[in-house]
Amino acid sequence: MERSDALIIGGGAAGLMCAVQTAWGGSSVTVIEHERVIGKKLRITGKGRCNVTNNCDVQTVLANTVSNPRFLYSALGGFSPEDTMAFFEMLGVPLKTERGNRVFPVSDNANDIADCLINTAMQAGVRFICDDAKELIFESERVTGVRCGRGVYFSDNVVIATGGKSYPKTGSTGDGYELARSAGHTVTEIRASLVPLVTVQKNECAGLMGLSLKNVVLSLYEKGSAKPVYSELGEMLFTHFGLSGPLVLSASAHIKGRADRYFAAIDLKPALDEKKLDLRILRDFEDQKNRDFSNSLSRLLPAKLIPVIVKRSGLAPDKKVNQITKAEREQLIKAIKGLRYDIAALRPIDEAIVTRGGVDVKETDPKTMRSKIKDGLYFIGEVLDIDAYTGGFNLQLAFATANSAAKAIAQR
Repeated sequence: MERSDALIIGGGAAGLMCAVQTAWGGSSVTVIEHERVIGKKLRITGKGRCNVTNNCDVQTVLANTVSNPRFLYSALGGFSPEDTMAFFEMLGVPLKTERGNRVFPVSDNANDIADCLINTAMQAGVRFICDDAKELIFESERVTGVRCGRGVYFSDNVVIATGGKSYPKTGSTGDGYELARSAGHTVTEIRASLVPLVTVQKNECAGLMGLSLKNVVLSLYEKGSAKPVYSELGEMLFTHFGLSGPLVLSASAHIKGRADRYFAAIDLKPALDEKKLDLRILRDFEDQKNRDFSNSLSRLLPAKLIPVIVKRSGLAPDKKVNQITKAEREQLIKAIKGLRYDIAALRPIDEAIVTRGGVDVKETDPKTMRSKIKDGLYFIGEVLDIDAYTGGFNLQLAFATANSAAKAIAQR
């Protein structure tokens, strides 16, 4: 009979961190991973660079957590972004901080993060098994092991670190939710988060495909509401189906229910209020008095966007700029500072960076990540109903919850 002090189902970011910390606490640890390549999703995160955390304080992480931030107070208090950075640098992975306080390995290679966790775990005596966790084994109200496709493994501490449903090709297939349900846990609605948006104006976006906008403000509104549910300055990108990029991914985290109840408005010139933008346009027009309107915006806008703004303004493209009235300039300003796209749908969950929804945190102890329903069962990382914006925050949540579980197991 194979027995360990701790069994961890899932060899992703949370599972690996938990394995290391638990082994360092003196426990024997076995990681069950159904993918042959351990840390597969971790190796592609951040476009292969691995945005490992955000160089900020705990309050900033909580402010950037969309689902159940209060649940994470204790976990982040025990393992902050500073602790994450110290952990990897202590193990020989130098880090750097980029714009938005995003933290990456100096090598810009996500494999360095994954390999660091795996090698450290192995050096600490962690055993890795490639197998499928089929079901949890219970005796009365406590977990005692895991039945897999090729064997049965026993432990008084079983950690579910299976991730969500995003990027299923990396092994995140949602099987952790079924294991949680078998233990009597509630799993909240599973949806895509941090995912590109399909727009009603798909053809227009397709014409702008590849255009990246920087220093714009994107605001997401629920139709019928004057107040945005999300508004932020940053970068975005047009695609063949609609909108993507950091701003759009973060905005997607605020869509609840049907996506077609929302629209996005882009302020292309957030540094200029309407009055200053009008003065800027007047100066440009003064220098090009006899030009057609459609040829007068090259100093103000990217070339690809000009035909779109001309059309959205409602002004005749061949109208001379010296004939454009104040009321017509107001129409132009409205188009520039409020470029609207109606949302048709979210892209599929297998394109999402993270999953929204998961094991209900009300049924999990926030200090230890231990189940309140079955003794000895723990949930960490994305399998929980926790998710945050882009910028290294989701990995930070994975590492922090993993650390909490590891400490709790060591104390047992």
